[in-house]
Amino acid sequence: QVQLVESGGGLVQAGGSLRLSCAASGRTFSSYVMAWFRQAPGKEREFVAAIRRSGATTYYADSVKGRFTISRDNAKNTVYLQMNSLKPEDTAVYYCAGRYYSGSYDSVDDYDYWGQGTQVTVSS
Repeated sequence: QVQLVESGGGLVQAGGSLRLSCAASGRTFSSYVMAWFRQAPGKEREFVAAIRRSGATTYYADSVKGRFTISRDNAKNTVYLQMNSLKPEDTAVYYCAGRYYSGSYDSVDDYDYWGQGTQVTVSS
């Protein structure tokens, strides 16, 4: 079992930056593919970014490519999401997710563990 706890959300003006963190406990963190998803009010949860076990390979949604950076520190059991040039449309609850087995990096259904979410609000 893995427990995931997100932090770092908040209110920021358009063009600003935030850094989200997700601390993991439980089984060996480095064995998990990790990802960030987000869910805006009235919308389905959507993929934001993912990072493979070693951290050498990352994936991004087109909407955040070039603005967001996912990274991980396996020694600290933590995954990060650096968000720059934030836009009002980035407003959502951001969720950290992890999986042990293979699957699609951008599919909600392929992740086994989820955090409770952290609110990010971008004002115009």
